Formats: sequence, structure tokens, C-alpha cells
Amino acid sequence: MSFVLVTTIIIVALIFDFLNGFHDAANSIATIVATKVLTPLRAVVWAAFFNFVAAFTFGVPVAKTVGGGVVHKEVVTPLIVLAGLCGAIFWNILTWYLGLPTSSSHALIGGFAGSALMAAQIKTGSMCNVLNWQKIDIIALYIVLSPMLGLALGFINMVIVMWLFRRAAPHRVDSWFRRLQLLSAAAYSLGHGTNDAQKTMGIITVLLYSAGMLKTFDVPFWVVLICHAAIALGTMSGGWRIVKTMGLSITKLKPVGGFCAETAGAATIIGASIAGIPVSTTHTITGAIVGVGATQRLSAVRWGVAGRIVWAWVLTMPMAGLIGAIVYSLIHVCS
Repeated sequence: MSFVLVTTIIIVALIFDFLNGFHDAANSIATIVATKVLTPLRAVVWAAFFNFVAAFTFGVPVAKTVGGGVVHKEVVTPLIVLAGLCGAIFWNILTWYLGLPTSSSHALIGGFAGSALMAAQIKTGSMCNVLNWQKIDIIALYIVLSPMLGLALGFINMVIVMWLFRRAAPHRVDSWFRRLQLLSAAAYSLGHGTNDAQKTMGIITVLLYSAGMLKTFDVPFWVVLICHAAIALGTMSGGWRIVKTMGLSITKLKPVGGFCAETAGAATIIGASIAGIPVSTTHTITGAIVGVGATQRLSAVRWGVAGRIVWAWVLTMPMAGLIGAIVYSLIHVCS
């Protein structure tokens, strides 16, 4: 396999990783910007730093799930990887333009699966024995579970904090949680970097394996570093359209609410990362923000905005898969 082609696909993967950080910057900074604890510039630098630090924390279990668990690695080719990445990138750009906080993770998985299915159909006339449906079922389950866990933990955190500080003066609570939110935002960004950068690591590793450049499916450390660097740079570039939706449109947040939402999101994402489950950081933090808002009153949550976001979640994997399949077909016709 041409070294130039493999290098080109790695660059495309890093572009996706950069766009992942750009697209998901809102997840990392929306609450801390909305509560005015940090300015947007300081917030993105804070989040990007912890996105990169995540390279040295929880290993690469998610990378192994994405690279070797979604599509059987024996059938993967570099062109399948390229088409899958193109499907995910197109969907990310479209949803960023529309201001929808969809999942870059599920876009990548959908694009990769769609291109693999199309490749199998073209080559063998059958789509059987291409995807690892057991892994995909778990990922699909967590499309529902991750926001629900985020919602439940956000709600519980907020109730506990309101009870513990029920006799404290509001201005004191606000002052304390402005400081604490720096820690919760750091923890959330660490979880975001841990889970999301590993997805691109898995794609690059399966590319190297399919091209015969790796004898075993082990993630090289240089891949870990460049993926975390790319997602951190993307986060520093921001995604202001989505910041507005996440931080301002779903519910009105104060520092105490931002802290509760971020700690709920961080706990859910880091736990899933350790278990090797590629979850959506977008879904998780959205659920946590809704959970925090629901402790005030149900009308504090703008359910119309939340419903539009949910529809975008549902469509992400099939739409990215369809685009990935179309791109593979075009590559096949042109080659």
C-alpha cells in the first residue's frame, strides 16, 4: 500500500480530530462561559490544555473498541477508512453550521460502518460478517444511556448541593462555585479528551494495521500524542454557534449549576472511557445540563431546543453512514 496514501489518510483523520475538538469545544466550555466564570478565550485554553493532558491518563481502551471492534479489522482497507472519515467530516461541518451539538463520535462510527458495508456489497455482493454487531449494540445502547446517566447525575448533584448549602448566603455560594467550576471544567475536559481523541487513534491504528505497517493491533504512542494535540488545537479554535445552543438555549445556568453539570458529565465519560465504551460527550453534557435545569422546574428547560438536539442525535449514525457509503462508491467508480 502506498506510503503517500496512508499518510494522506492519517492527515484526513487528524483533520477529523481537529474538527471533533472544534465541534465539541462547546461541550467543554459552554457551561463555564455561560456562567461567566471564564472568558471564552481563557475557557478554550483551559479546556484544550486538559484535552491534551488526557494523553497521559487512562490508556487506550476506547481506541481498541473503535478500531478493532466496530468493523472486523480483517476486512478493513485504507479506502474504507478514508470514506468513513469523509462521511463523518461532512456531517460534522453540516451540524456545526446548523448549530446542532451532535456527536462527532457517532458520526465517525457511522461513517466507518457505512463505508465498510458498501465496500462489502461492491466486492462480494453481501454485507454479512462485516460489522461487529455486539459492539455496535453496546454503542447504540449508550446513545440512550449516556445522556440519561448525565441527566440523573446532574439532577442528583444539584439536589445534594442545594441541600448542603441551603442556609448559605447566595453570594457566598456563587463565589465558592466560581472557583470550584474551574476544577469541574478541567475534569470534564480531561474526560472529553480521553474518550474522543481515542476514537481517532483507533481509526489510525486500524489503518496502519490494514496497510501492513503494524503487526499487532496496538496503538503507537506517537499516534496517541498527535491525536490529543489535534483535538486540543480544535478545542482552542472554538465552536461558537454550538456554545450558544449548549450554554444559553437549553437552560439558564449559574456557577453552581455549571459545576453540577460538569461533574456529572465528567464522571459518566471517564467511567465509560475506562470501560472502553465510546460515548458521546455531547449527549452526556446535554443530559447533565437538562438534569440541572429540571431541579428548578420543568419549565426551566427549553424542551423545544432539547427535542431538536435529540433528533439530530438519532440521525447522526445513519446519515454519516449513508454519506460514508456514497463516498466509498464514488472512490470505487473513480479508481
